[in-house]
Amino acid sequence: MFLNIVFDIGNVLIDYRPEIYVKALFPDLSLAEKINKIIFKSPEWLDMDRGMLTHKEATEIFCKREPDFADTIRHTMQKYCMMFSPSQDFCKTFIAMQDTIDLLPRIKELGHDLYYLSNMHFETRDYLLENHSFFNRFDGGVFSCDVNVIKPSPEIYRHFLKKYKLNPKECIFFDDMEENVSAAEKEGIKSVLFTTADCVLEYL
Repeated sequence: MFLNIVFDIGNVLIDYRPEIYVKALFPDLSLAEKINKIIFKSPEWLDMDRGMLTHKEATEIFCKREPDFADTIRHTMQKYCMMFSPSQDFCKTFIAMQDTIDLLPRIKELGHDLYYLSNMHFETRDYLLENHSFFNRFDGGVFSCDVNVIKPSPEIYRHFLKKYKLNPKECIFFDDMEENVSAAEKEGIKSVLFTTADCVLEYL
């Protein structure tokens, strides 16, 4: 029996599709693809996950690198966190992944502890914790920005286990990225590639 259920956040608990976000902002598909590449596929995006850059600092780097798109970059970065709020008209396709969230009270009722382990920026972390009450059901978790290391680096899994004094053999981890699943397995954590909430049910 796995005493501790550990979830990634993006595409497990919260819909995360930046390519759809930029297309919602910019009907011009070539512009949307350009902005997606400048921002979301940049090394700075990973440095934000590592907590090494703020959104403001990264925005200035993007604008200096691509001055012709500076206004568009600023607009995209300003509204980024709204991707995670379905009340925004331009982001109706972005939702909390309700099927997974609906499992959280059942997981607690069955006696499991709940944790999250996610690559996340400071600003996004704060926005999600403030706007999604389901985090109140968790016993704890680790955001990469707080420890300056991102999945799939082994250090983040080791930090998580040490922080909560957990036996890796008593943990099961759900993540939508194969490389993160494989890395967790190497640290002795049973890990499952997340596809739908159904893949969680079989381990409860």
